[in-house]
Amino acid sequence: MNILAVTACPSGVAHTYMAAEALKKAAEERHHIIKVETQGSIGIENAITENDVKCADVIILTKDMPIKNEARFKNHLVVRVAISDAVKKAAAIIIKVEKHLENK
Repeated sequence: MNILAVTACPSGVAHTYMAAEALKKAAEERHHIIKVETQGSIGIENAITENDVKCADVIILTKDMPIKNEARFKNHLVVRVAISDAVKKAAAIIIKVEKHLENK
C-alpha cells in the first residue's frame, strides 16, 4: 500500500512530529510505503508532490486543525484522525486502513 499523510497540531511543535514518526514506523513495520508531510511551526516539511498524490492508495490527515493545500487530495480516499490517535494508535490506524482497502 502506498500511503501519504499530513500531520499538523495546534501548537505546531511536538505532536506534529511525533505523529509523523509514529505513522512512518507503523506503516513500515507492515511493509507499506509512506511519505509524511509535516505542517509545523517552521512551515511545511517533506512536501507531498503531485506525483506522490497520483500514486497514493490512501491519504491520512490529522483533523485537529486545517491542513494547508488540502484540495490536492480531492477525489482520493482520505482518512481523518486526531493528532493524539496518530501518536498513540498509529498501528491500529494502518490496520484499519488495510482492512478497508481489502474490502473495496
